[in-house]
Amino acid sequence: MPKCVRCGRELPSSAADARPLCRDCRADLDLTAPAIDASTSPPPVRISQPFLLTQVIVGINVLVFLGMVLSGVSPMSPTRLQLVTWGANYAPFSLGAQPWRMLASNYVHIGIIHIFFNMWCLWNLGRLAERIFDRWTYLLVYTASGIAGSLASLWRHPQGIGAGASGAIFGLAGGLIAVLYLGKLPIAKDALKPTLRSLVMFAAYNLFFGLVPGIDNAAHLGGLAAGLGLGAVLAASVTESAEIRTRRRNYVLVATTLLLLAGYSYVRQKSGPVASPATIALSSRPKRSAANGVEGPAFAASG
Repeated sequence: MPKCVRCGRELPSSAADARPLCRDCRADLDLTAPAIDASTSPPPVRISQPFLLTQVIVGINVLVFLGMVLSGVSPMSPTRLQLVTWGANYAPFSLGAQPWRMLASNYVHIGIIHIFFNMWCLWNLGRLAERIFDRWTYLLVYTASGIAGSLASLWRHPQGIGAGASGAIFGLAGGLIAVLYLGKLPIAKDALKPTLRSLVMFAAYNLFFGLVPGIDNAAHLGGLAAGLGLGAVLAASVTESAEIRTRRRNYVLVATTLLLLAGYSYVRQKSGPVASPATIALSSRPKRSAANGVEGPAFAASG
């Protein structure tokens, strides 16, 4: 019995040659989108299935922020000490005994404006990502890009305090760009051009916007580079059977883990000895140039 090349579901023998994808996968990969102003948001696309993983990630971010506020953290301008207490990326800890902060910091935000615009961007990009990737691939691209962004921030700002999902969001955009450009999707190239163009403009605009004082592009660039690399490697398997996709993803997971460990070792060695946490004042307000981006209202279209 012929099977769908994407999900492995059995197909009617009469439709196998003409339609190598099942009905649900064909609906999921129908990405034709209207032209939009890409400088303000990722492309809105029609959704035929729930995007559960995006909802979960957004929910975790919101719950962490609510927990911060309920514990007494300012919803508008938390202090450096409060951010570090809740898991922000901070070199004396992240490059020491608490490397988990490079992941945890992706779920900590510096005020309500920061989390609002990050989650708005994630919601839009996630809707598209869940139609291209299976959920484990989505999670791999998002998480690895977030950690890569944290590493880039530690390298660029070893004394900074970083928090926010921007590196992971840029990575998701990079992964989508690579797959849409390199992947052999069963969709006409002309139909993909508006979506691909919007994603490229989305990333380019926000990297340019990140040049203004107060926004650090290190995590953005680190996350974007990681997403582009992962997307390029995974592009060929997007339309393969579930078994092939899983095998390729597992290989990529192992390779990515090794690369991130090597990157961590390099950043730790390059940074040299960092100041003791006890000697650094954490009670002041975080600088607007904190790693992972501390974005203001104009960040509406940024990651």
